[in-house]
Amino acid sequence: MPAQPGSPGLLRSVFRRHAAGVAVITARGPQGPAGFTATSLTSVSAEPPLISFGIGTGASSWPAVAGTEHVGVHLLGEHQEELAATFARSGADRFAAPTVWHDGPEGVPILDGVLAWLVCRITGRVPAGDHRIVIAEIVHGASAGCGRPLLYHQGRFTSLRD
Repeated sequence: MPAQPGSPGLLRSVFRRHAAGVAVITARGPQGPAGFTATSLTSVSAEPPLISFGIGTGASSWPAVAGTEHVGVHLLGEHQEELAATFARSGADRFAAPTVWHDGPEGVPILDGVLAWLVCRITGRVPAGDHRIVIAEIVHGASAGCGRPLLYHQGRFTSLRD
């Protein structure tokens, strides 16, 4: 049965068919490190180097992202499905073992073993419905690992096929 035009159900139905790379966004908040799994990460500009991602204002990580100047962006590899699931799980202690991380530039929590990581300075938080689109400028980073990216498609984590 088709979803109603303009409904949240239509949006979900269509975007289940859109494969997206999986990232984890981290921040240092007043209560300690915070983070969440994101599939909304996109590059915005090369000059200056800008990225964006969306976060719900009801998300547990929103207060940390709302109150900090810098965030970490981590691109996950196909071997990191459990890490992605941990950072997507409500109520999980996301930074407890087996998550391996360290304090990076600007005090941002950096996850170890990822394909690449960035530390970005937030330049804007744009209201968008029940979310905010966060725009941030890249200030540090590394292509730390090699391998294939983790993807999210049809409501589950997956990887590229040959």
